[in-house]
Amino acid sequence: MSDNKKVSRFYRPRRITLGRGICYGITDFVGGGSMTIIGAWMMFFYTQYCGLTATQGGLIVGVSRVVDAFTTLMMGSLTDHFHKTRLGRRFGRRHFFMLIGSPLLLSYVTLWIGGMDFWYYLATYMAFEVISSAIMIPYETLPTEMTKDYTERTKLSGSRMFISAGATFLATFIPGQLFRILGQDSPIPFLINGAIFAVIFFVCFFVTTMTTWELPVEEVLRQEAKVTEEKVSPLEIVKEYATTLKNRSFRKHLAIYLLSFTGKDTFNTVFAYFCTFCLGLTATVAANMLSLSIVGLLVTFVAGYLMIKRGPKFLYVSGYGLMLVMLVAYFCLFVFRPSHLIAWLFVVSLLYQIGRATLEFTPWNVFPFIPDIDELVTGRNRAGEFAAVMTFCRKTTVAVASIATGWILDRSGFVHGAQTQTPGVQMAIALVLMLFTGTLIVLALLVALTFKVNPANHEIVRNELERLKNGGSKADADAKTRMIVEQLSGTPYDRAWPVER
Repeated sequence: MSDNKKVSRFYRPRRITLGRGICYGITDFVGGGSMTIIGAWMMFFYTQYCGLTATQGGLIVGVSRVVDAFTTLMMGSLTDHFHKTRLGRRFGRRHFFMLIGSPLLLSYVTLWIGGMDFWYYLATYMAFEVISSAIMIPYETLPTEMTKDYTERTKLSGSRMFISAGATFLATFIPGQLFRILGQDSPIPFLINGAIFAVIFFVCFFVTTMTTWELPVEEVLRQEAKVTEEKVSPLEIVKEYATTLKNRSFRKHLAIYLLSFTGKDTFNTVFAYFCTFCLGLTATVAANMLSLSIVGLLVTFVAGYLMIKRGPKFLYVSGYGLMLVMLVAYFCLFVFRPSHLIAWLFVVSLLYQIGRATLEFTPWNVFPFIPDIDELVTGRNRAGEFAAVMTFCRKTTVAVASIATGWILDRSGFVHGAQTQTPGVQMAIALVLMLFTGTLIVLALLVALTFKVNPANHEIVRNELERLKNGGSKADADAKTRMIVEQLSGTPYDRAWPVER
């Protein structure tokens, strides 16, 4: 590691204070904010202001995310190995990409220029997806490298989710106010909103880059020296990614994450259509209902406490159960059209957002503990590869969901740019909201009921990992430790920790 003081900030561990937690979490304005805006308004923007069909809008999102998914896989391996280069040793294998990527986030504004053609929107959206992945993959590995403590990692992830809740609120509230002030007949509110958030994204990510740290190069090299030579051919890299799926906890975590987040994204995609065409309300009302995500700020505090005291399974069951009930309630509002519709919509949306905030909080608070389980089996810290596999799979599944949603709308007779839609189109929108989203949440819930990672089990894993790192023998492990390791990893204990010290 370089002795240069400007470089040392990227390797020097510090105490996890509230301020540092906020500086770490503030980057979720990029992850939470950009994806919320894109999920809630991108297809609506394409079909209502850019002359594109719903299928074309779905293709732009879908194709871009498929291309980006493969970029994600490349980035996971690249950031895990970048310390072998001079730039990686100087600036950090994670922070190098964060430094060069932060100013590129300003390109977000180009997504929201009206009056362009299909190929322009495909190119700009694809470019932003690639840029965001190139910086978010290394960012997502940081809790694993900044601290080994379960509670401190929960503080970091909790700060991130708290910021994400605020970002989600602003990402829905600000467009609603711009609609109210500037009207809904022009793409100008979207362009102004895009410019505002492009600046926010750049500033927030730069702050995170300059206030976080990662494992020193020397420690990474020491870990690698204890395992066999790493393979670098493309085929072996693919095989390396595939080995992450041998981890039982990761397989379940991945299934929960993909199903629930894809369901949430599907809801966001059709909600503006649901409010305007199914309920006969305005895009401003849709934005205001989505902005009830502000309740996520409170949910984050409560969920952070419950994460430590009760573990993730309790949060999954509570959050998913509430969301499912509210999806049925949305459909009932469409079918029965009660008096005081907006008041009822407010209540249902508020409760849905409580469940959604719990959904978003839990998986990324679980993720930092998965690489620990893997390290106990493989002897290596592969946080970047795990983050890459998660992001690759999510982008792939969301791509399919986006294309499918656009195709369903067009097949039902959706007319882009129209102020009203036929009853058949309205029913299709309502069914996508309830059945498509609901089915994915139900499947996520079923997997969550079998999930075993919790604070007590993670502490056992961490203690055993530290014992083995310090020269302890596998033969001295007690029966409970062996059982927990096998239960969480899916690997017999005798095959874990490849090298005895």
